Amino acid sequence: MGQENSQLVDDSIKPRALESRSLDSVAKFIKDGKASKIVIMTGAGISTSAGIPDFRSPKTGLYSNLARLNLPHPEAVFDISFFRGNPNPFYVLAKELYPGKFSPTVSHAFIALLERKGMLEMLFTQNIDCLERKAGVSPSKIIEAHGSFATQRCIDCKTEYPDDLMLQAVDSGDVPHCITPQCNGLVKPDIVFFGEGLPESFFHNIDVPSMADLVIVMGTSLTVAPFSQLPGLAREGVPRLLFNLERVGDLGSRPDDVCILGDCDNGVRKLAEALGWGDELEELWRKVAGKDKEEALAAEEERRRENLTRDELLEEEIAKLTGDVDKTLQMSNDHKEWVSKDLEEDLKAIKPGAGAAALESIDVAPESAASQAAVSLLARENAEEVMDSWREVTVKDNPSAAIHSMDNSVSTKGSSPEKATEPPKDVVKPLGASEATPSVPPKAIAE
Repeated sequence: MGQENSQLVDDSIKPRALESRSLDSVAKFIKDGKASKIVIMTGAGISTSAGIPDFRSPKTGLYSNLARLNLPHPEAVFDISFFRGNPNPFYVLAKELYPGKFSPTVSHAFIALLERKGMLEMLFTQNIDCLERKAGVSPSKIIEAHGSFATQRCIDCKTEYPDDLMLQAVDSGDVPHCITPQCNGLVKPDIVFFGEGLPESFFHNIDVPSMADLVIVMGTSLTVAPFSQLPGLAREGVPRLLFNLERVGDLGSRPDDVCILGDCDNGVRKLAEALGWGDELEELWRKVAGKDKEEALAAEEERRRENLTRDELLEEEIAKLTGDVDKTLQMSNDHKEWVSKDLEEDLKAIKPGAGAAALESIDVAPESAASQAAVSLLARENAEEVMDSWREVTVKDNPSAAIHSMDNSVSTKGSSPEKATEPPKDVVKPLGASEATPSVPPKAIAE
């Protein structure tokens, strides 16, 4: 079960229930009302964006960071025999993992959203963090295959231990003992340790996957039996959707399997968008996470970047810079088109021979390229009148400077007097510019 065939289905084989092996097809399948009994199976991968490490990832996984506890092997921290002899390493770890420190992720919120819409048949999870409950998923819809921190009891007489006393013990770093005086056994959260059996609820609901009309697997390596066998219990022809960093188990071997490789939160966001639930999902997530939008997204982005390699970070920065340049160029092109259109309309309204006074009718910043273009175009049609207007204003404001400038404009190196007294054929700025009227004549207008 579950691992019967790990070979990818041939692309030539068409799906039976889905239109294609794509996320959009899964979304359409759901929107068409064909998925009223969705069974979900999750692992540590849906909680990593909350800041909780998974177990087996190299360098960042929980087992890779337990060397400081001086264990004979990493798994010993969850071994019942080792716990009986030395419970201290577990309670050092429990202080870091205990519920209340972490908030639900987008993936948890998506599961809660499915229940709200009446589509969630059952959630099977390997996680012990209780984040599904915190996200609002009903306990009756959750099968915690490996137990959880939700309850705790004595490992000898099985007497339940009060939640408030457990929290005090975990916070203080003390090892709690049974409240029954004659017992005084060690207390452990109802987490399934190596050497212990799975909860009865798991086996009582083992047939639920076979009744599903859609199976979603998220963030699990499917390496631990019997949980790893659950996806294989789905009936042939029932779509199975995988959100995970890599393909696992036999997912991808059936015609209606869809594997979306990558971050779980990104995957469920894409599915929610395809379903038209994007805004609803984000709103629910912010609510259950107890954060505003900016804070939540910033925290998630920080955690995401912490898991990237140096090369991946560099690649992202290059992509961002490239995108910024493309955006700037697009804005520049859009601005040019707007200015050209606006200028064209203004110029159409000015009749030939209208004179320099028409320059002031153009509603463009005088220092802008559009203004200079307008001046150049009008000057070519009305060069003489423009020059006369310039002389009139300049002489009025600063007569001596104007006369001196005009004298200097006459060439003394072989130019004839007639040529020297020709009006210049270009204008630097239009009349009415924000700066003071120039005290030197414009350059010669280009032929």
